[in-house]
Amino acid sequence: MDVKALLQLLRTMYRVRLFEEKIEFLFKRGKLGGTVHLCIGQEACAAGICAALGDGDVVSGTHRGHGHAIAKGLALDRLFAELMGKRDGYCKGKGGTQHVASFAHGFLGTNGITGGGIPIATGAALAIAHRGQPNIAVTFFGDGAVNQGVFHESLNFASIWNLPVLYVCENNLYAMSARTDQLLAAESIAARARAYRIESVAVDGMDVLEVYRAADAAVRQMRRAPRPYFIECRTYRYAGHSKSDVRKYRTRDEEQQWQDRDPIRAFTARLVDEGTCGTDEIESVRAEVAEEVEKAVEFALASPENDMTELFRDVYAHE
Repeated sequence: MDVKALLQLLRTMYRVRLFEEKIEFLFKRGKLGGTVHLCIGQEACAAGICAALGDGDVVSGTHRGHGHAIAKGLALDRLFAELMGKRDGYCKGKGGTQHVASFAHGFLGTNGITGGGIPIATGAALAIAHRGQPNIAVTFFGDGAVNQGVFHESLNFASIWNLPVLYVCENNLYAMSARTDQLLAAESIAARARAYRIESVAVDGMDVLEVYRAADAAVRQMRRAPRPYFIECRTYRYAGHSKSDVRKYRTRDEEQQWQDRDPIRAFTARLVDEGTCGTDEIESVRAEVAEEVEKAVEFALASPENDMTELFRDVYAHE
C-alpha cells in the first residue's frame, strides 16, 4: 500500500475510535436514547476489511456496527443524527444505533439480532450472482453468532450456490459474558466454515494491515471466481457488551494485555518506525478527525427531532 492508502486506514480507525468515544460521552449525558454497544478496540477489523472493497460492494453490520458503517463511508454528522433520533439521520432518526442503513453507500444495516445480518448479506450475494455483477457482499458478525442456526444455513446455502459473500467473524472472545472457548464444539471458528467447503483464514484482528491483506486477497479471489470466503478476526472489545455491563466475567489484567496491543497505537508506531510518516503527520490526521467529530455533533444536536424521539427515551429510560 502507498502512503496515502496507509494514512486512509489510520484515518478510518481514528474516525471509528473518536466517534465511539463521543457516543459514550453523549449517552452518559442523556443526548441519545436506546442502548449503546461500543466497538472500541475492534477498529482494525472494519477498517481493514472495508478498505479492500469497491463502491458496488455491500455490507451488513451487527448490533456493534457503528464502525462498520463508518468504514463503509457513512458521514459522521448524519450518523450522529440517526443515533440521536434526529430527522437528518440516515433513517430520519427512526432506525437508531441498531437499525441504521444507507443503501446509497452499500450499507445494508446494523442489526439487533445476533447473526441477523448473515442471511441478509447472503441474500444480497444471491442477487449479485443472479444479476451477473462483479461485486461481493460482506457480513460482519460476532463469535456468538456462529452458534446460531442461521449461520449454518447461510454458509451451507452460499457454498452450494457459489455465492460471492465474505463472512467476517469479529471474535472478541465473549458472547455477551460467555467465553467463546467454553461454547464452541469445534477446533476453531474458522474451522466451521471449512466444514461447508468454504475457504477460511484466521487473522490478528488488532493488526489492520494483516486484516486488510487477508481481505484484499479474499476479495480478489472472489471476483475472479465467485465463491464464499471466511475470515476470522481475533480481536477484543475494551468496553462491556453494552452500557450496563460492568465486566465481572473478565479480569482487568486481561483487558490491559489487549489494550497494550491497541490497533491504533500499534499501527502509528509501525508507520513511524518504518519511516512511512512522522508523528506530526499522524497527529495532524487525528486532529482533523477530532474536528470532524465535533462539527458532526454540532450538526446532529441542531437537527430537528422526529416524532418518535421522546417516546424512545421514555421506553429505554430505565433499561
